[in-house]
Amino acid sequence: MSAPTASTGTKSHTGLALLVIMIGVLMVAIDTTIVVLALPVMQRSLHVALSAVIWVVIGYLLTITLVSTQVGRLGDIFGRVKMYETGFLVFILGSALCALSNSEATIIGFRIIQGLGGALVMANSGAVIADTFPPNRLGRAYGFNSVGYTVGAIFGILLGGVIVTYFSWRWIFWVNVPIGIVAYVMALKVLRDSGKRQRQRLDLAGMLTLGLGLFGILWGITKLSTDPFTMEIVLYLIGGVILMIAFVFVERVREAPMVHMSIFRIPAMTPTLTAAFLQGLANYAVLFLVIMYLQGVREYSPLKASLLLVPGYIVGSFVGPFSGKLADRVGAVIPATLGLGIQVVALLIYAQLGTVTGVWLVIVASTISGIGASAFFPANNSAVMKAAPSEMFGIASGMLRTFSNVGMVFSFAVAILVAARSIPRNLAFAIFVGTTKLTTHLASVFTAGLHSAFYASTIFMALAAILSATRVLSKSTSRSRIR
Repeated sequence: MSAPTASTGTKSHTGLALLVIMIGVLMVAIDTTIVVLALPVMQRSLHVALSAVIWVVIGYLLTITLVSTQVGRLGDIFGRVKMYETGFLVFILGSALCALSNSEATIIGFRIIQGLGGALVMANSGAVIADTFPPNRLGRAYGFNSVGYTVGAIFGILLGGVIVTYFSWRWIFWVNVPIGIVAYVMALKVLRDSGKRQRQRLDLAGMLTLGLGLFGILWGITKLSTDPFTMEIVLYLIGGVILMIAFVFVERVREAPMVHMSIFRIPAMTPTLTAAFLQGLANYAVLFLVIMYLQGVREYSPLKASLLLVPGYIVGSFVGPFSGKLADRVGAVIPATLGLGIQVVALLIYAQLGTVTGVWLVIVASTISGIGASAFFPANNSAVMKAAPSEMFGIASGMLRTFSNVGMVFSFAVAILVAARSIPRNLAFAIFVGTTKLTTHLASVFTAGLHSAFYASTIFMALAAILSATRVLSKSTSRSRIR
């Protein structure tokens, strides 16, 4: 009996397949929020330098960014389901090692392993969905998949608050192990490879130049948050920019580039991928900033702070499927652009938070933000996969994750840099990771710094909305074959 495909699979099979994919995305999503809540206690427990603790987050995201297109390509070569299932095993291993970490070097190094597993899951999930569902049901499928991410983020916040308050921080990684094992066993039983296998080559030169370039820029930006502007920082920034330029030239001559430039010939692809980058740049650090406001300025416990953010994720989880269904009916432009516009409103509300404002404002802003994000992601993901030819589903899915993750990586660094301009350099990171208490005066200054970061995010999100709207001008979003 042949494996079910997008055109022949039964509804029961596709439903089970989507459930398995949602669990995988949920597992990775838990880790994107749960670690933020644990940064202060991890720093104290492992005696990690204040300027290095942020790399527990950035190192994870940077790894996913660098390998997303490559592991998506491995899916095209060896089978998307096989690589998706391998991602579970790597993620489980990385999580267990993180839980056993006993130093700065080990926690950052094991987070890189965990990031590799997360990349295998996330980069191939979109392609597996595209293989499983027909084009007229893709948007709805991506909508339900976004529910997995949203529910995972909710669990991450709740579990993070409970674990940090009542248990050891190591359990934020141990919880991934049983979830990963269950998801892996289900994937073995339910998922079947049905996509075409394609011969692909890995772009190691592209990974090296992009990785070193991003590292140089990120290192320079994070150092600027705590140290005076020095020649060392200048060299890191200049070196990073030079390597990024070199990356573009390397990609132009590679036979199998990491960033497939020809994919931008598809009219809808450039604004769609760029909107994903700007949305990640604007949005990812918001959770971190709000947590720092609640724990630092308002002196809430991690658990109480996390509970205030849950309503936004819950409401958002109901919006994703409707947004995906709307994208199937009227196209991606309206729901994606509307979602970005809604997130602009949420950021403007966050920028009004003060030292004595009601915390109900946080609930309102997070709810609006959750609605906007859940409207944007399914529609934007569907637009990328509908525009890409079937033989490049893996590359397109990986590129979407790469653009979004590059934005997320810089979101963290830029938000800290902007906010830290308003407070003494030697206190910046201490406040951000919760190791310094805020006096009344310093709380006001710190809140002003947060406002600056929220306004900067607003600008990035507005640019994303404008770019998303320009897709109306695209003559075609069909699966044009790339030559």
